[in-house]
Amino acid sequence: MRILLTNDDGVFAPGLAALEQQLRHLGEVIVVAPATEQSGVGHSITFLTPLTCKSIHRDGRHWAWAVDGSPADCVKLSIGELLRESPVDLVVSGINNGLNAGINVLYSGTVAAAIEGAFFGLTSVAVSLEYSEDPDFQSAAVIARNVIGGIVKQPESNGGLFNLNIPTAATEAPRDLKIVPMGLAQYGHSYDLRKHPEGRE
Repeated sequence: MRILLTNDDGVFAPGLAALEQQLRHLGEVIVVAPATEQSGVGHSITFLTPLTCKSIHRDGRHWAWAVDGSPADCVKLSIGELLRESPVDLVVSGINNGLNAGINVLYSGTVAAAIEGAFFGLTSVAVSLEYSEDPDFQSAAVIARNVIGGIVKQPESNGGLFNLNIPTAATEAPRDLKIVPMGLAQYGHSYDLRKHPEGRE
């Protein structure tokens, strides 16, 4: 199985690295991720400016593609160009540092990347870990690998879109997996009033 791995926290994010290591137990992993953090960009795509990508090397070999664009760009560029000659079977996005539940999924670049994969008819999974100052991405990646491994074994999941949210408590002790409808809790509306260095509010 060939797996396309992306995220919205950027190609050097620790959640991406942890998930890559675990997904290698399931198949070949190809990393194509944003060059910089793209949190909250939703399903935006690069349209009016050039879209560039750069090969990132580790240990003297190609390790990942860093795309100067959004998570959705990463998936579109991968499927349409970079991996056109050797298609992928699964798209995974994450691990995001912070849950993507409720209407947050409309803002989330993590979820948008998975949605883009599903647009291409590929089984796609967004993975998010409850926000913490010291997130345990290693444990979360093991949980994600096990859940994703179970998903791909189910024929009815083929081409489906899945949004996996991992509570911090699940990284500390085993927890049951629950399938729930999307909540409608709203994202925060508060703004901090600050002074610009030039004096403007």
